[in-house]
Amino acid sequence: MRSGNGARARVLLVGCGSMGSLHARVIAQSTQADLAAVVDPSPVVGRALAERFGVPWFPEIDLLDQVEAVVLASSTETHHELAQHVLEHDIPLLVEKPVCADLVLTEDVVRLAERRDVPLMCGFLERYNPAVLTALPLLREPVHVSAVRHSPYAPRIRTGVAWDLLVHDVDLAIQVFGGVEPAMVQGTFGYFHPLSGSEAEDVAEAVLSFADGALATVSASRIGQRKVRSLVIHEVGRLVEIDLLRRDVTLYRHVSHEAVSPDGLGYRQQAVIEIPELVSSREPLASQLDRFLGVLWGRLDATTERRRILPAHRVVARLRESAVWTSERARSGVRTQAPEGIGVY
Repeated sequence: MRSGNGARARVLLVGCGSMGSLHARVIAQSTQADLAAVVDPSPVVGRALAERFGVPWFPEIDLLDQVEAVVLASSTETHHELAQHVLEHDIPLLVEKPVCADLVLTEDVVRLAERRDVPLMCGFLERYNPAVLTALPLLREPVHVSAVRHSPYAPRIRTGVAWDLLVHDVDLAIQVFGGVEPAMVQGTFGYFHPLSGSEAEDVAEAVLSFADGALATVSASRIGQRKVRSLVIHEVGRLVEIDLLRRDVTLYRHVSHEAVSPDGLGYRQQAVIEIPELVSSREPLASQLDRFLGVLWGRLDATTERRRILPAHRVVARLRESAVWTSERARSGVRTQAPEGIGVY
């Protein structure tokens, strides 16, 4: 077991795309870690990031005997093979979500980590949003979650929005309800963009029903014309509104009573608004790295962290299974495939 005795973790980054470059910056700025090297099959992309941070570049995974951890930020379709390779060398791994865009493959990765007792963490980044960290401890008895995650189209993303976007808010809904998975799920997918693959949905609408009667409604889209990241949590007597982009929290409480204002006008209701101070202003990616290093050094329980990976993956898989008929309809239509040559890392 590794020990947090003041040593800095040498971290290998795999994948130098847009998300990988963010990870590289956060690792390089960390007081607990050093960026050891970067890996990417593209010399242009890989060397550029390596030069930016003054570290070596490799086209394939290397140095596993010289690092304490790996961050996997390559494209989703590469995750299964690369994650297995890292875990078979008993190296703790932080892998971007989803672990794999297939539940069976994700379970395979998690089982391997469990069998070898290697720390494994999934990049559910919104868990570390300062607004989420502030709001969750304030909750009393949530009964309904409403989440919206809409974005403009990004041709580089090959998976549909269920795995790319919806999984974040499915995970947040599960966290709001104490880690419990929904008893029932219902979903409808829409296929609209001509550059999307025949089975890569552009819009996903889902309803999650929990055993105690609680509900979550989750909407994801990649044909929006602006970014929307909202999470609204309803309690019987209170509403908690979270803007995940602005990272702020607002609490609303409706009060009904008879009253007369100083000017003689009567009114029967009012809204009490509270804006709590954020518990943290730290960048979510940096907070996520801190947690990963805490698991790496044994300050946090690796078993618990591994168990928190699968619930959201299982829900998204169930939603995709229930929406198979829309995939068949999309496949039978006339669609233009995305251009070839998009990099896999």
